[in-house]
Amino acid sequence: MSEIENSKLAIIGAGAVGSSLAYAALIRQSAREVVLYDINGPKVEAEVLDLAHGTQFTGASCVAGGSDLDAIAGANMVVITAGARQHPGQSRLEMAGVNVGILRELMPKLVERAPDAVYMLVTNPCDVLAYAARQFSGLPAARVFGSGTVLDSSRLRWMLAHRVGVAIANVHAVIVGEHGDSEFPLWSQARIGPISLAQWVQDDISPKGLVPFSEAEFEAITESVKSAAYKVIAGKGATNYAIGLSGARIVEAVLRDEGAVLPVSSVLTDYRGISNVALSVPSVINAEGVSRVIEVPFNDKEQELFEHSAATLRATLDGLGLD
Repeated sequence: MSEIENSKLAIIGAGAVGSSLAYAALIRQSAREVVLYDINGPKVEAEVLDLAHGTQFTGASCVAGGSDLDAIAGANMVVITAGARQHPGQSRLEMAGVNVGILRELMPKLVERAPDAVYMLVTNPCDVLAYAARQFSGLPAARVFGSGTVLDSSRLRWMLAHRVGVAIANVHAVIVGEHGDSEFPLWSQARIGPISLAQWVQDDISPKGLVPFSEAEFEAITESVKSAAYKVIAGKGATNYAIGLSGARIVEAVLRDEGAVLPVSSVLTDYRGISNVALSVPSVINAEGVSRVIEVPFNDKEQELFEHSAATLRATLDGLGLD
């Protein structure tokens, strides 16, 4: 594995998510060069200028951009955040039609300018758009994927870490399926440190004074993860910081050729019987993009939930005429 030298990251869309991702990528030095594009010239130029003024404090990374799409030429990775904004109470799937239309026009222009790039869809519904982007681009499946449930999994780990009083880095749990209302945690595979969550519950290892986990609490945690974005959007109008950070983390896995295991959303082929939809499952991410998906054991309930998530997305794709 080898890191891409002088790597170039292009971010499409200078709204709250795109600008936050650019900010996170600069601070984390995810790429040598960050380019921000938006059709709104004054907006993107102001964002680039504001970011550039802080580059004294961000190491060797630099930032550029504007409203000329040619600025992305030769990018190693392109992250798409442009699209209709999610409003309070609106599901991600309800935005599908508008954003698929935007992507249908945009994707060929991007591929023309960055034909060798890996493409990541952050715009929602990212599963639907990852599927559509692959169709519109004609690129190999490995090079087109959605940010998926990487952020959702971080939300789950944060909740569990606070619940049991350990560092979030020592909680290993993942959300799979749709990045949306049909997503679910793989409780059967969750661990706290080296101990399975099932064993943790059975032996009641939580600190003294905490009540033991219950099935009702697991269900409440699941619902809290699924509704987290709605709560943030209701309060401030958009989610941006956490998706910016999680997006930058995925970018690093590609540009540094890491082989990191992350639950991104890619078009599946006979994964636990599911094909022809994009869903999030643990995947190996490197310079190729999604180099492979990992076959993870599911229990019977998890398999049922996974099939339901796939059916939900397939119905949306059929309604949009995406075969």
